[in-house]
Amino acid sequence: MAASIFKDVEMAPAIEVFQLTRRYNEDTFPQKVNLGVGAYRTDDGKPWVLPVVNAAETQMVSDALNHEYLPVAGLPAFRNAAIKLILGEDSPAIAENRVEGIQCLGGTGCLRLCAEFLKKIFKYDTVYVSKPTWGNHRNIFKHANFSNIKEYRYWDAKTRGLDLEGMLEDLNGAPENSAVILHAVAHNPTGVDPTEEQWKAIADVCEAKKIFVLMDNAYQGFATGDLDRDAFAARYFVSRGFEFFIAQSFSKNFGLYNERTGNLCIVAKSSEVISQVRSQCEILVRTMWSNPPNHGGRVVATVLNNKSSYAEWKDQVKTMADRIQMMRKLMFEKLRAKGTPGTWDHIIRQIGMFCYTGLNVDQVGHLLSKYHIYLLKEGRINMCAITTKNVDYVVEAIHDAVTNVGNQECVQ
Repeated sequence: MAASIFKDVEMAPAIEVFQLTRRYNEDTFPQKVNLGVGAYRTDDGKPWVLPVVNAAETQMVSDALNHEYLPVAGLPAFRNAAIKLILGEDSPAIAENRVEGIQCLGGTGCLRLCAEFLKKIFKYDTVYVSKPTWGNHRNIFKHANFSNIKEYRYWDAKTRGLDLEGMLEDLNGAPENSAVILHAVAHNPTGVDPTEEQWKAIADVCEAKKIFVLMDNAYQGFATGDLDRDAFAARYFVSRGFEFFIAQSFSKNFGLYNERTGNLCIVAKSSEVISQVRSQCEILVRTMWSNPPNHGGRVVATVLNNKSSYAEWKDQVKTMADRIQMMRKLMFEKLRAKGTPGTWDHIIRQIGMFCYTGLNVDQVGHLLSKYHIYLLKEGRINMCAITTKNVDYVVEAIHDAVTNVGNQECVQ
Protein backbone atom coordinates (compact mmCIF):
# COMPACT_ATOMS: atom_id res chain seq x y z
CA MET A 1 0.00 0.00 0.00
CA ALA A 2 1.10 3.57 -0.66
CA ALA A 3 2.20 5.60 2.34
CA SER A 4 -0.56 7.55 4.06
CA ILE A 5 -0.83 11.24 3.26
CA PHE A 6 -1.22 11.70 7.04
CA LYS A 7 2.13 10.06 7.88
CA ASP A 8 3.87 13.35 8.70
CA VAL A 9 1.08 14.68 10.93
CA GLU A 10 2.54 15.13 14.39
CA MET A 11 0.84 13.73 17.46
CA ALA A 12 -0.74 16.64 19.33
CA PRO A 13 -0.11 16.98 23.06
CA ALA A 14 -2.75 15.36 25.23
CA ILE A 15 -5.45 17.56 26.76
CA GLU A 16 -4.52 17.25 30.43
CA VAL A 17 -7.93 17.14 32.09
CA PHE A 18 -9.35 14.58 29.66
CA GLN A 19 -6.18 12.48 29.80
CA LEU A 20 -6.54 12.41 33.59
CA THR A 21 -10.12 11.20 33.30
CA ARG A 22 -9.10 8.48 30.84
CA ARG A 23 -6.33 7.28 33.16
CA TYR A 24 -8.73 7.39 36.12
CA ASN A 25 -11.31 5.30 34.25
CA GLU A 26 -8.66 2.71 33.38
CA ASP A 27 -7.36 2.58 36.97
CA THR A 28 -8.59 -0.45 38.95
CA PHE A 29 -7.39 0.81 42.35
CA PRO A 30 -10.43 0.72 44.69
CA GLN A 31 -9.75 4.02 46.49
CA LYS A 32 -8.95 6.08 43.39
CA VAL A 33 -10.23 9.67 43.36
CA ASN A 34 -10.71 11.98 40.39
CA LEU A 35 -10.27 15.62 41.44
CA GLY A 36 -9.50 16.86 37.93
CA VAL A 37 -12.55 17.30 35.72
CA GLY A 38 -14.69 20.36 36.43
CA ALA A 39 -18.11 18.81 36.90
CA TYR A 40 -20.43 18.73 39.90
CA ARG A 41 -20.65 15.53 41.92
CA THR A 42 -22.99 14.47 44.71
CA ASP A 43 -21.70 13.24 48.06
CA ASP A 44 -21.83 9.76 46.52
CA GLY A 45 -19.42 10.95 43.83
CA LYS A 46 -22.08 10.72 41.11
CA PRO A 47 -23.17 13.21 38.43
CA TRP A 48 -26.39 15.03 39.34
CA VAL A 49 -29.12 15.74 36.82
CA LEU A 50 -31.02 18.63 38.37
CA PRO A 51 -34.65 17.64 39.07
CA VAL A 52 -35.85 20.85 37.45
CA VAL A 53 -33.92 19.92 34.29
CA ASN A 54 -35.53 16.47 34.28
CA ALA A 55 -38.95 18.09 34.55
CA ALA A 56 -38.20 20.50 31.70
CA GLU A 57 -37.04 17.66 29.46
CA THR A 58 -40.19 15.67 30.23
CA GLN A 59 -42.29 18.67 29.29
CA MET A 60 -40.34 19.11 26.06
CA VAL A 61 -41.04 15.50 25.08
CA SER A 62 -44.75 15.92 25.73
CA ASP A 63 -44.78 19.10 23.65
CA ALA A 64 -43.73 16.99 20.62
CA LEU A 65 -41.21 19.55 19.40
CA ASN A 66 -39.91 19.30 15.85
CA HIS A 67 -36.30 19.59 14.75
CA GLU A 68 -36.45 22.62 12.48
CA TYR A 69 -33.52 25.03 12.39
CA LEU A 70 -33.34 27.73 15.02
CA PRO A 71 -32.47 31.29 14.00
CA VAL A 72 -28.73 31.72 13.41
CA ALA A 73 -28.50 33.78 16.62
CA GLY A 74 -30.32 31.05 18.52
CA LEU A 75 -33.56 30.54 20.42
CA PRO A 76 -34.94 33.98 21.38
CA ALA A 77 -36.57 32.72 24.58
CA PHE A 78 -33.21 31.34 25.71
CA ARG A 79 -31.14 34.36 24.73
CA ASN A 80 -33.46 36.86 26.39
CA ALA A 81 -33.69 34.81 29.59
CA ALA A 82 -29.91 34.40 29.72
CA ILE A 83 -29.41 38.14 29.35
CA LYS A 84 -31.83 38.86 32.22
CA LEU A 85 -30.07 36.29 34.39
CA ILE A 86 -26.67 37.95 34.14
CA LEU A 87 -27.70 41.62 33.86
CA GLY A 88 -30.86 41.60 36.00
CA GLU A 89 -34.40 42.22 34.80
CA ASP A 90 -34.13 45.91 35.75
CA SER A 91 -30.90 46.44 33.80
CA PRO A 92 -30.76 49.79 31.97
CA ALA A 93 -29.11 48.04 29.04
CA ILE A 94 -32.19 45.84 28.62
CA ALA A 95 -34.61 48.74 29.08
CA GLU A 96 -32.79 50.76 26.44
CA ASN A 97 -32.61 47.85 23.94
CA ARG A 98 -28.82 48.01 23.74
CA VAL A 99 -28.06 44.43 24.63
CA GLU A 100 -28.15 41.30 22.48
CA GLY A 101 -27.48 37.60 22.92
CA ILE A 102 -26.02 35.04 20.55
CA GLN A 103 -26.57 31.36 21.40
CA CYS A 104 -23.25 29.54 21.23
CA LEU A 105 -21.75 26.10 21.77
CA GLY A 106 -21.17 26.46 25.49
CA GLY A 107 -18.88 29.01 27.07
CA THR A 108 -16.08 27.91 24.74
CA GLY A 109 -18.20 28.79 21.70
CA CYS A 110 -18.91 32.21 23.19
CA LEU A 111 -15.21 32.85 23.69
CA ARG A 112 -14.36 31.71 20.17
CA LEU A 113 -17.07 33.89 18.64
CA CYS A 114 -15.74 36.87 20.58
CA ALA A 115 -12.18 36.10 19.48
CA GLU A 116 -13.26 35.87 15.83
CA PHE A 117 -15.19 39.14 16.12
CA LEU A 118 -12.29 41.02 17.70
CA LYS A 119 -9.84 39.68 15.13
CA LYS A 120 -11.90 40.03 11.97
CA ILE A 121 -14.05 43.06 12.74
CA PHE A 122 -11.95 45.12 15.14
CA LYS A 123 -8.61 43.88 13.76
CA TYR A 124 -7.30 43.30 17.29
CA ASP A 125 -4.20 41.18 17.80
CA THR A 126 -3.51 41.45 21.54
CA VAL A 127 -5.41 39.78 24.36
CA TYR A 128 -4.54 39.60 28.05
CA VAL A 129 -5.31 36.51 30.16
CA SER A 130 -4.81 36.09 33.89
CA LYS A 131 -1.79 34.23 35.26
CA PRO A 132 -2.93 31.53 35.82
CA THR A 133 -6.11 31.07 33.82
CA TRP A 134 -8.34 28.35 32.40
CA GLY A 135 -6.17 26.30 30.08
CA ASN A 136 -8.32 26.83 26.98
CA HIS A 137 -8.29 30.65 26.98
CA ARG A 138 -4.91 30.84 25.28
CA ASN A 139 -5.71 28.15 22.72
CA ILE A 140 -8.99 29.75 21.69
CA PHE A 141 -7.35 33.07 20.88
CA LYS A 142 -4.30 31.38 19.38
CA HIS A 143 -6.52 29.52 16.92
CA ALA A 144 -8.33 32.76 16.14
CA ASN A 145 -4.90 33.97 14.94
CA PHE A 146 -4.08 36.36 17.77
CA SER A 147 -0.31 36.92 17.70
CA ASN A 148 0.05 38.56 21.11
CA ILE A 149 -1.42 36.59 23.98
CA LYS A 150 -0.12 38.26 27.12
CA GLU A 151 -0.57 37.62 30.82
CA TYR A 152 -1.54 39.90 33.65
CA ARG A 153 -0.50 38.97 37.17
CA TYR A 154 -3.34 37.56 39.24
CA TRP A 155 -2.35 34.89 41.81
CA ASP A 156 -0.12 35.95 44.68
CA ALA A 157 1.52 32.76 45.97
CA LYS A 158 2.69 34.41 49.19
CA THR A 159 -0.74 35.65 50.30
CA ARG A 160 -2.65 32.97 48.39
CA GLY A 161 -4.87 35.80 47.16
CA LEU A 162 -5.19 38.39 44.42
CA ASP A 163 -2.16 40.32 43.22
CA LEU A 164 -4.20 43.45 42.49
CA GLU A 165 -1.19 45.75 42.24
CA GLY A 166 0.48 43.48 39.69
CA MET A 167 -2.74 43.05 37.74
CA LEU A 168 -3.36 46.78 37.47
CA GLU A 169 0.25 47.48 36.55
CA ASP A 170 0.15 44.92 33.73
CA LEU A 171 -3.15 46.19 32.36
CA ASN A 172 -1.89 49.76 32.57
CA GLY A 173 0.85 48.68 30.17
CA ALA A 174 -1.57 47.32 27.58
CA PRO A 175 -1.10 48.73 24.08
CA GLU A 176 -3.91 50.36 22.12
CA ASN A 177 -6.54 47.97 20.73
CA SER A 178 -6.08 45.32 23.41
CA ALA A 179 -8.67 42.97 24.87
CA VAL A 180 -8.72 41.36 28.29
CA ILE A 181 -10.45 38.24 29.59
CA LEU A 182 -11.80 38.83 33.08
CA HIS A 183 -13.32 35.97 35.08
CA ALA A 184 -16.73 37.28 36.13
CA VAL A 185 -16.96 35.12 39.25
CA ALA A 186 -15.28 32.06 40.82
CA HIS A 187 -11.94 32.50 39.04
CA ASN A 188 -10.68 29.31 37.39
CA PRO A 189 -8.31 27.88 38.61
CA THR A 190 -7.59 29.92 41.75
CA GLY A 191 -11.05 30.48 43.26
CA VAL A 192 -9.85 33.99 44.16
CA ASP A 193 -12.13 36.86 43.14
CA PRO A 194 -11.69 40.64 43.43
CA THR A 195 -13.73 42.44 46.07
CA GLU A 196 -16.29 44.99 44.91
CA GLU A 197 -13.80 47.80 45.57
CA GLN A 198 -11.11 45.95 43.61
CA TRP A 199 -13.51 45.48 40.70
CA LYS A 200 -13.93 49.25 40.62
CA ALA A 201 -10.16 49.72 40.39
CA ILE A 202 -9.99 47.15 37.57
CA ALA A 203 -12.78 48.96 35.72
CA ASP A 204 -10.94 52.26 36.13
CA VAL A 205 -7.86 50.89 34.37
CA CYS A 206 -9.83 49.21 31.58
CA GLU A 207 -11.72 52.45 30.97
CA ALA A 208 -8.63 54.65 31.04
CA LYS A 209 -6.67 52.36 28.70
CA LYS A 210 -9.70 51.68 26.46
CA ILE A 211 -9.23 47.92 26.86
CA PHE A 212 -12.03 45.80 25.41
CA VAL A 213 -13.46 43.60 28.15
CA LEU A 214 -14.59 40.01 27.69
CA MET A 215 -16.03 38.51 30.87
CA ASP A 216 -15.98 34.74 31.16
CA ASN A 217 -19.05 33.88 33.23
CA ALA A 218 -19.00 30.10 33.69
CA TYR A 219 -19.97 29.81 37.36
CA GLN A 220 -22.85 32.16 38.17
CA GLY A 221 -24.44 30.75 41.33
CA PHE A 222 -21.53 28.45 42.16
CA ALA A 223 -19.56 31.03 44.14
CA THR A 224 -22.05 32.13 46.77
CA GLY A 225 -25.27 30.33 45.85
CA ASP A 226 -26.77 33.76 45.13
CA LEU A 227 -27.23 34.36 41.41
CA ASP A 228 -27.53 38.13 41.77
CA ARG A 229 -24.52 38.47 44.04
CA ASP A 230 -22.44 36.41 41.62
CA ALA A 231 -23.44 38.82 38.82
CA PHE A 232 -21.93 41.87 40.51
CA ALA A 233 -18.99 42.40 38.16
CA ALA A 234 -21.04 42.26 34.95
CA ARG A 235 -23.73 44.56 36.33
CA TYR A 236 -21.16 47.00 37.65
CA PHE A 237 -19.49 47.29 34.24
CA VAL A 238 -22.91 47.99 32.71
CA SER A 239 -23.48 50.74 35.28
CA ARG A 240 -20.14 52.28 34.27
CA GLY A 241 -21.22 52.47 30.62
CA PHE A 242 -18.85 49.83 29.25
CA GLU A 243 -19.41 48.22 25.87
CA PHE A 244 -18.31 44.63 26.37
CA PHE A 245 -19.02 40.92 25.88
CA ILE A 246 -20.02 38.34 28.49
CA ALA A 247 -19.51 34.65 27.73
CA GLN A 248 -22.23 32.78 29.63
CA SER A 249 -22.03 29.04 30.17
CA PHE A 250 -24.86 26.84 31.48
CA SER A 251 -22.73 23.72 31.81
CA LYS A 252 -22.22 24.10 35.55
CA ASN A 253 -25.30 25.81 36.97
CA PHE A 254 -27.71 23.70 34.90
CA GLY A 255 -25.53 20.58 34.70
CA LEU A 256 -25.81 20.67 30.89
CA TYR A 257 -22.18 19.73 30.29
CA ASN A 258 -22.63 17.77 27.08
CA GLU A 259 -25.40 19.95 25.62
CA ARG A 260 -22.97 22.83 24.93
CA THR A 261 -25.33 25.61 25.98
CA GLY A 262 -23.91 29.14 26.05
CA ASN A 263 -24.91 32.72 25.36
CA LEU A 264 -22.66 35.56 24.26
CA CYS A 265 -24.19 38.64 25.87
CA ILE A 266 -23.28 41.81 23.99
CA VAL A 267 -23.66 45.17 25.75
CA ALA A 268 -23.42 48.32 23.62
CA LYS A 269 -24.26 52.02 23.96
CA SER A 270 -27.22 52.13 21.60
CA SER A 271 -29.78 49.92 19.90
CA GLU A 272 -28.47 51.05 16.51
CA VAL A 273 -24.97 49.66 16.98
CA ILE A 274 -26.16 46.51 18.73
CA SER A 275 -28.02 45.42 15.60
CA GLN A 276 -24.85 45.96 13.56
CA VAL A 277 -22.80 43.83 15.97
CA ARG A 278 -25.42 41.08 15.87
CA SER A 279 -25.36 41.04 12.07
CA GLN A 280 -21.60 40.47 12.01
CA CYS A 281 -21.81 37.80 14.71
CA GLU A 282 -24.42 35.95 12.66
CA ILE A 283 -22.07 35.87 9.67
CA LEU A 284 -19.29 34.50 11.88
CA VAL A 285 -21.63 31.89 13.38
CA ARG A 286 -22.70 30.83 9.92
CA THR A 287 -19.09 30.00 9.04
CA MET A 288 -18.38 28.08 12.25
CA TRP A 289 -21.39 26.05 13.44
CA SER A 290 -24.04 27.57 11.16
CA ASN A 291 -26.92 27.03 13.57
CA PRO A 292 -27.06 26.24 17.31
CA PRO A 293 -28.51 23.06 18.84
CA ASN A 294 -31.95 23.25 20.39
CA HIS A 295 -32.05 20.95 23.40
CA GLY A 296 -29.93 22.73 26.01
CA GLY A 297 -31.22 26.17 25.09
CA ARG A 298 -34.80 24.93 25.28
CA VAL A 299 -34.19 23.44 28.74
CA VAL A 300 -32.76 26.70 30.07
CA ALA A 301 -35.52 28.76 28.49
CA THR A 302 -38.22 26.46 29.88
CA VAL A 303 -36.85 26.83 33.41
CA LEU A 304 -35.94 30.52 33.43
CA ASN A 305 -39.21 31.64 31.87
CA ASN A 306 -41.43 29.79 34.36
CA LYS A 307 -41.75 31.40 37.79
CA SER A 308 -42.06 28.21 39.83
CA SER A 309 -39.38 26.36 37.84
CA TYR A 310 -37.04 29.31 38.20
CA ALA A 311 -37.50 29.32 41.98
CA GLU A 312 -36.88 25.56 42.09
CA TRP A 313 -33.74 25.94 39.99
CA LYS A 314 -32.35 28.65 42.26
CA ASP A 315 -32.78 26.31 45.23
CA GLN A 316 -30.96 23.53 43.39
CA VAL A 317 -28.08 25.85 42.44
CA LYS A 318 -27.80 26.82 46.10
CA THR A 319 -27.78 23.13 47.03
CA MET A 320 -24.71 22.64 44.84
CA ALA A 321 -22.98 25.79 46.12
CA ASP A 322 -23.70 24.88 49.75
CA ARG A 323 -22.23 21.39 49.33
CA ILE A 324 -19.06 22.86 47.83
CA GLN A 325 -18.71 25.26 50.76
CA MET A 326 -19.35 22.44 53.22
CA MET A 327 -16.60 20.33 51.65
CA ARG A 328 -14.19 23.27 51.79
CA LYS A 329 -14.84 23.67 55.51
CA LEU A 330 -14.56 19.93 56.19
CA MET A 331 -11.31 19.53 54.28
CA PHE A 332 -9.81 22.60 55.95
CA GLU A 333 -10.76 21.40 59.43
CA LYS A 334 -9.33 17.93 58.84
CA LEU A 335 -6.02 19.30 57.49
CA ARG A 336 -5.74 21.61 60.48
CA ALA A 337 -6.61 18.83 62.94
CA LYS A 338 -3.97 16.60 61.37
CA GLY A 339 -1.35 19.32 61.74
CA THR A 340 -0.51 19.39 58.03
CA PRO A 341 2.21 22.03 57.47
CA GLY A 342 0.75 25.32 56.25
CA THR A 343 -2.23 27.42 57.25
CA TRP A 344 -4.65 26.04 54.62
CA ASP A 345 -7.15 28.83 55.26
CA HIS A 346 -7.04 29.59 51.55
CA ILE A 347 -9.30 26.55 51.08
CA ILE A 348 -12.16 28.33 52.84
CA ARG A 349 -11.29 31.80 51.51
CA GLN A 350 -11.42 30.69 47.88
CA ILE A 351 -14.83 30.28 46.27
CA GLY A 352 -16.52 28.29 43.56
CA MET A 353 -15.89 24.84 42.17
CA PHE A 354 -12.10 24.84 42.29
CA CYS A 355 -9.44 25.05 44.98
CA TYR A 356 -5.94 26.17 44.07
CA THR A 357 -4.13 24.10 46.66
CA GLY A 358 -0.58 25.37 46.14
CA LEU A 359 0.72 21.80 45.85
CA ASN A 360 3.73 21.66 43.56
CA VAL A 361 4.29 19.35 40.60
CA ASP A 362 6.24 16.78 42.63
CA GLN A 363 3.56 16.63 45.31
CA VAL A 364 0.85 16.23 42.68
CA GLY A 365 2.87 13.38 41.16
CA HIS A 366 3.13 11.77 44.59
CA LEU A 367 -0.65 11.91 45.03
CA LEU A 368 -1.11 10.22 41.68
CA SER A 369 1.56 7.54 41.91
CA LYS A 370 1.06 6.50 45.55
CA TYR A 371 -2.60 7.29 46.24
CA HIS A 372 -4.21 7.19 42.77
CA ILE A 373 -5.59 10.70 43.29
CA TYR A 374 -5.93 12.48 39.95
CA LEU A 375 -5.59 16.27 39.76
CA LEU A 376 -4.06 18.85 37.43
CA LYS A 377 -0.30 19.30 37.74
CA GLU A 378 -0.82 22.94 38.79
CA GLY A 379 -2.49 21.65 41.97
CA ARG A 380 -6.06 22.63 41.13
CA ILE A 381 -8.72 20.33 42.56
CA ASN A 382 -12.46 20.12 41.99
CA MET A 383 -14.04 20.62 45.42
CA CYS A 384 -17.24 18.92 44.19
CA ALA A 385 -15.27 15.69 43.96
CA ILE A 386 -14.44 15.81 47.67
CA THR A 387 -17.04 13.82 49.60
CA THR A 388 -17.63 12.79 53.20
CA LYS A 389 -16.55 9.31 52.08
CA ASN A 390 -13.17 10.22 50.53
CA VAL A 391 -12.12 13.37 52.41
CA ASP A 392 -10.09 11.49 55.04
CA TYR A 393 -8.19 9.60 52.34
CA VAL A 394 -7.49 12.80 50.38
CA VAL A 395 -6.37 14.66 53.50
CA GLU A 396 -4.04 11.81 54.48
CA ALA A 397 -2.53 11.86 50.98
CA ILE A 398 -2.02 15.64 51.00
CA HIS A 399 -0.48 15.47 54.48
CA ASP A 400 1.96 12.80 53.28
CA ALA A 401 2.83 14.77 50.13
CA VAL A 402 3.42 18.07 51.95
CA THR A 403 5.37 16.42 54.77
CA ASN A 404 7.56 14.11 52.70
CA VAL A 405 7.83 15.60 49.21
CA GLY A 406 9.04 19.11 49.96
CA ASN A 407 7.33 22.20 51.29
CA GLN A 408 4.06 23.35 49.87
CA GLU A 409 5.23 26.06 47.48
CA CYS A 410 2.65 28.68 48.50
CA VAL A 411 3.00 28.17 52.25
CA GLN A 412 6.39 29.35 53.47
